[in-house]
Amino acid sequence: MGDTGTCIVRRMVFYFVFSDDQYALFYKDNQAKESRYMRKAQKKQSEDFIKLLGQAHVEVRKAIEKRQNAVAMDLLEQCQDGAIELGNMIEAEEGEGFITIPLLEQYCELVYQIHEELWKNQYVSGDKAYKGLRKSLIRIENSVKNDIKVHKEAVFLPYKASMWDSLESIWKAADQDPDWEAYVIPIPYYDKNPDGSFGEMHYEGGLYPDYVPITGYEAFDFEEHYPDMIFIHNPYDECNYVTSVHPFFYSKNLKKYTDQLVYIPYFILEEPNPDDPKAVERIEHFCTVPGVIYADKVIVQSEAMRQVYINVMTDFTAKNTDKNSSGNRKYWQEKILGLGSPKVEKVLSTKKEELQLPKEWLPIIQKPDGSWKKIIFYNTGVTALLQNSEKYLDKMREVFQVFREVKGEVTLLWRPHPLIQTTIEAMRPELWQEYCLLVNHYKEEGWGIYDDSPDMDRAIALSDAYYGDWSSMVQLCQAAGIPVLVQNVDIIQNQPEGDREC
Repeated sequence: MGDTGTCIVRRMVFYFVFSDDQYALFYKDNQAKESRYMRKAQKKQSEDFIKLLGQAHVEVRKAIEKRQNAVAMDLLEQCQDGAIELGNMIEAEEGEGFITIPLLEQYCELVYQIHEELWKNQYVSGDKAYKGLRKSLIRIENSVKNDIKVHKEAVFLPYKASMWDSLESIWKAADQDPDWEAYVIPIPYYDKNPDGSFGEMHYEGGLYPDYVPITGYEAFDFEEHYPDMIFIHNPYDECNYVTSVHPFFYSKNLKKYTDQLVYIPYFILEEPNPDDPKAVERIEHFCTVPGVIYADKVIVQSEAMRQVYINVMTDFTAKNTDKNSSGNRKYWQEKILGLGSPKVEKVLSTKKEELQLPKEWLPIIQKPDGSWKKIIFYNTGVTALLQNSEKYLDKMREVFQVFREVKGEVTLLWRPHPLIQTTIEAMRPELWQEYCLLVNHYKEEGWGIYDDSPDMDRAIALSDAYYGDWSSMVQLCQAAGIPVLVQNVDIIQNQPEGDREC
């Protein structure tokens, strides 16, 4: 994958910053800092109120020049009350003696002096009073702008715990950065019935690692928070035939609640040649999805993949102007970034010696002398099953027979795709019972591991080799230096009758 595949460097942080309309990615050393922060909405409220004070000063000047002292004094009293309230709010957030407080006290003293002169019917120059108030207010405005730090908010919206690795390293960067508040909010998703309606709802908030603090999706007010950035890894909105996240979390709706919606694919694809039409055609349907269309930034696994996305989306939007107003190439060049996948970072940082394995796995993995058998990661995917149906199940039976015969030296670790059950039930319901029998038989025999946990990275770190369907797992295993052999469903050498009952 080249340098882009390792863009998230150890001991460095990958995080997002934007000011005005410029957006950049850069690295920063992790440094522990302690500081106080005013909520973004409160700082905005402070800035808006300072503008109102400025407008009130104009009216004070007009009233003084017209000798309407009562009107001017009333306005000055309102300015003072407002400044006191503003000072109390800042002090509550930033602490007693914060640098802006003395400036507000000086402002209030000036307001009082002008008010007293008017009350005593002394001559007051409207222009001089205005300039004095304006000069004092500018000091306050600059202090609020520069001295009060605001916690930016980054919200991460995974839907399946097994896909969390596509967001984790970026979450860690945001979580460790003192300028950001990071929220992990797992969102509910639904199985889809054959007619497209919603079926059973799923929520996997309890399946994330212990070190990831979870915020409930019902407890977070997106409109109130209006986070600076929202990260998603599900791009399909209503276009997935098998599952759907809750419609509130469709990308086209989330854009209403953030300045930057960022889509990072939950998968890794085979590296393409942007000049190969067949390679581009295989990837095209991953590009033309709502998440790519509606996101403000799309982060893909490499520069070559970026070029494919740019080419595909430039053509697509030029032909479908109802879906996006821009078919211009420059738009997609700025929007799509080939910075690498966090999934690679997660795989490379997961060490075999640090793994905590389920106790029921150890008797399957260990030999009688305590040494470990070779572990083969067997991956079964969705696409191959849909394309081959019964033949695919026959292939699985043969694989199990082969590894059953060498169970003394080799352990098979079988990880089915996390959506395989939902997919079969929705698109091949006639296979479901037979598939269940196959799974149950494998589990009951007990010579291999059945791993349907969310922790895919553990399986890669644990394994000595990969065998199975072509999928993003292949790319990850190759990145981890694990030998890969892709299974061919069309080759079935042995098929004992006894196994056909599974």
